[in-house]
Amino acid sequence: MAEEKKKSEEKPFVNPIDKDKVAENPHLLPYAHNVGSAVIKPIDKGRVKGLAVSAMYEQTEAQLNQIRKQVELLAEQAQAIHDRVKISEDIYQAEVGFKPLINHEYHLYKKSDGKHVLSMVAPYEWGKKAPYEFVATVRLLSDHTWEIIDNP
Repeated sequence: MAEEKKKSEEKPFVNPIDKDKVAENPHLLPYAHNVGSAVIKPIDKGRVKGLAVSAMYEQTEAQLNQIRKQVELLAEQAQAIHDRVKISEDIYQAEVGFKPLINHEYHLYKKSDGKHVLSMVAPYEWGKKAPYEFVATVRLLSDHTWEIIDNP
């Protein structure tokens, strides 16, 4: 009975904080509701978009540089093939006093009259002065095209 008397004498709990300053659902607030809460920072949407756009430009620029290098390589390969065709044409129209063998090196010269000569004599083997203008050192490949080995 004494306990019942104590309970009836106790006053009901009254929150000392103003009701307008207490949240019913603090977990739904867009900010921390007490000192121990995790820090909640608003997202700077402009900064996030700016970083995304910057990353996009950086990535696409890297891809474009890779494609640019591939195009340059293809252009170099195409130029090398073009040069082989030109030398092959010059050789097949040149004066040749022997039968060229596959995988052997020969030397193409240009005479003063504009005609070409294919020779087994290298430019350094002529002595002090070669009788013709040196054009290229070439090797006959198995498909009967000519690989340019030295082209000054």
